[in-house]
Amino acid sequence: MFTGTYTAIVTPFKSGAIDEAALEHLIKLQIKGGVDGIVPVGTTGESPTVDYEEHIRIVTLAVKFAVGKIKVLAGTGGNATSEAIYLTQAAEKAGADGSLQVAPYYNKPTQEGLYQHFRAIAKSTRLPLVLYSIPGRCGIEIGIETVKRLAREYKTIVGIKEAGGSCDRVSQLRAALGPKFEILSGDDSLTLPFMSVGAQGVISVASNVIPREVSQMVKLFATGKSAAALRLHEKYYPLFKDLFIETNPTPVKAALAMMKLIAEEYRLPLVPMDPKNWDTLRTTLKRCDVLE
Repeated sequence: MFTGTYTAIVTPFKSGAIDEAALEHLIKLQIKGGVDGIVPVGTTGESPTVDYEEHIRIVTLAVKFAVGKIKVLAGTGGNATSEAIYLTQAAEKAGADGSLQVAPYYNKPTQEGLYQHFRAIAKSTRLPLVLYSIPGRCGIEIGIETVKRLAREYKTIVGIKEAGGSCDRVSQLRAALGPKFEILSGDDSLTLPFMSVGAQGVISVASNVIPREVSQMVKLFATGKSAAALRLHEKYYPLFKDLFIETNPTPVKAALAMMKLIAEEYRLPLVPMDPKNWDTLRTTLKRCDVLE
């Protein structure tokens, strides 16, 4: 359902507002690049700094611009269950294909609290849900037993985006959840290692910049052409790393601005990159043949 390459699409801004024309152009490039879907209004889409109306507008636009050619896995999680339900129901109404549900952040619920949170969301919508465990940002991990419990009780909970950095955990998830439960890498640099132990794709930041190459890498590995996939990984590994030289999504938006695809505009508390890091990223983009 949600396997392959999904781009955690940025939210372009212009003069403080959503740049709808730029968003449309970015999504058309994703379709042309052969990705399987997009994730609007995730972390990369600056979900913490858009208001409810903007959030729903971005999802609605993503569905419109995707025109059924690629799937839309809407980022509609939150650290308040009521907020996540509201945004998920709005995404369902807008025509999204599914919802990405990040673990609640800052308030650090227990595993029982996580279970009750995702349970309430699953009961509120018919959309398939992909959980999102990223302890580095949220301060908590969605426990494997919690994932197993949720997947067993709610058939619409179909997968997880795993961004804990551990191949062991991917192996443990696969063993606990079986072959049908979908596991997606949350880190571009770990896509191939994760796929080697059971993941089925990636929710990618780098595919904002190189959609065709990331999509090819994932498809090659999935079809047994691991050597060819590894060559792509090796070529673009410096980019995978330097897109996180500062806090995501600052570097990827800077890269897209260098490519003249969006304005280099952020919302506070995000600010432009340090000039030295900006230069490093530009050098890497040239070395990877993204820029001339």
